[in-house]
Amino acid sequence: MDASWIEYRRGRDRELLGWIVPRSGRFAPVSLLGRELSGPVDWADAEQALEDVGLGYLSGVWLLDTDEGTIRVRIAEVSGERIRVITDNFGAIDVPFEEITLGFPAPDGLRPA
Repeated sequence: MDASWIEYRRGRDRELLGWIVPRSGRFAPVSLLGRELSGPVDWADAEQALEDVGLGYLSGVWLLDTDEGTIRVRIAEVSGERIRVITDNFGAIDVPFEEITLGFPAPDGLRPA
């Protein structure tokens, strides 16, 4: 991320949905994981792409490739500096979990389950 990235916040609650990044006179919508949602488009289409994706994708189960294999995780925190995930406990609240801090943008080894 650099200074050219423009925060995009949802209108009704000002929640950060991602960024709009200038690309050759057009704009690329970028998710909170630092991944481009499409190629360069006009500004309105970049906004719409971020609105369409929203934040729901962050609440699901994800897979993370590690040196030991692939594990199930849930996203606990996202920012333009890091992504923090915790091992999935299958909904149990009394099970220990591991916390893993990833860099930004998210590595390719983090993907929806």
